[in-house]
Amino acid sequence: MKEYPIKKNEEHTVEILDLTHEGMGIAKFDHYPVFIENALPGEKVRIKILKVGNKFGFAKVMEWLEKSPDRQTVDNEDLLRTGIAPLSHLSYEKQLLFKQNQVKNLMQRVAKLPDVPVLNTIGMAAPYHYRNKAQIPVKKVEGKLQTGFYRKNSHDLVPIEDFAIQDPEIDKAILVVRDILQRFNVKAYNEEAHEGFLRHIVIRRGHYSHQMMVVLVTRKEKFFKGEEIANVIHEELPEVVSVIQNINEEKTNVILGQKEKVLFGSSFIEDQLLGNTYRISAKSFYQVNTQQTEILYQTAIDFADLKKDDVVIDAYSGIGTIGLSVADRVKYVYGMETIESAVEDAKYNAEKNGITNATYLVGKAEKVMPQWAREEVNPTVIFVDPPRKGLDAKFIEAACEVEPERIVYISCNPATLARDLAFFAEKGYQTKKIQPVDLFPQTHHIECVALITRMD
Repeated sequence: MKEYPIKKNEEHTVEILDLTHEGMGIAKFDHYPVFIENALPGEKVRIKILKVGNKFGFAKVMEWLEKSPDRQTVDNEDLLRTGIAPLSHLSYEKQLLFKQNQVKNLMQRVAKLPDVPVLNTIGMAAPYHYRNKAQIPVKKVEGKLQTGFYRKNSHDLVPIEDFAIQDPEIDKAILVVRDILQRFNVKAYNEEAHEGFLRHIVIRRGHYSHQMMVVLVTRKEKFFKGEEIANVIHEELPEVVSVIQNINEEKTNVILGQKEKVLFGSSFIEDQLLGNTYRISAKSFYQVNTQQTEILYQTAIDFADLKKDDVVIDAYSGIGTIGLSVADRVKYVYGMETIESAVEDAKYNAEKNGITNATYLVGKAEKVMPQWAREEVNPTVIFVDPPRKGLDAKFIEAACEVEPERIVYISCNPATLARDLAFFAEKGYQTKKIQPVDLFPQTHHIECVALITRMD
């Protein structure tokens, strides 16, 4: 049996050497790493070993013997325990540096592009209360509906009312909606037994419009007094213009199901971004930090250096936010997206903003791209904004075959960005610079904009 230098429940005094990419402190015992929540580099701490695994262990801090000058006070440590705000104990200035260094390291280790300039992370003046969307699980605790968030790596619901990083109006609305559902005796979903009714409360609020959407995710379609409940929600929260029931009958961690019903008002809300108005449906992707998204997209637009005769492809186009933001500067915009309701929203958004030089299709980027190449759609600029898994190799191949002059890559995962930039390099495309933008303050997530150009 393999011997480890530590055992479960032992206590040790250690120095924290570094942070993991998720913001946990790292200590080492004969090269064996142990990850410790709420511990910062340079700190001396007494720890208790919680778990010993094959490659690494986990521990918790029992006492801080020496604290880092970069530590900031956390009002509610549940924000660390649940992973809602896992970097909130680190000063904001150092959070921005941590994120820039993460991108730099990946450029060296994964992309093998150590010379690509990674610029200073663009942060927020007020890095709290920025999220325009909340997805909150509901559980029955002592006979009452309880909202909060799951403790990391568990199904224990930690009751939380102030989420710190969400729009405060959303935090208030969660409690109002929960209490209305309690009055109507709506039963909470029980995950283990796959019983009960209400799974999640999802709330979106327009940053500029203040329009609010409430999505009640239920296990069954039949919703006793559903419309009456929706009307009461609107009465008590006048900003609510849309109440939707989303039906998710599966035993799954995925929050939203395929079917939905409008219980009150409209099937969407509207909000503004870079001067255009957008319709946002329950399942549409819309960046959760509106202020920073405007900076992110403006950075992407500046990197693209657009001209009047440019033909633009907006891959992973969502509801059209990037393509429609540049349509007035270019000849034509083509967009693609897999979610049908998002494509409907993109078409509506083009019409709503008087944009006539944009076409949107339903389909996977890696399938639509070769099709457009065959139809001789010759883009000069391609914008890509893929999900966390990054770009499909087929898409990269098809994109390079149509030989755009510039590709602007917006990434929510620097690890897959680094992998994809290495592919582009093999295909004769050069990464000029990367701009990290902090869309998710107090968390370890980071968005980047990379400028990729064709080498002649």
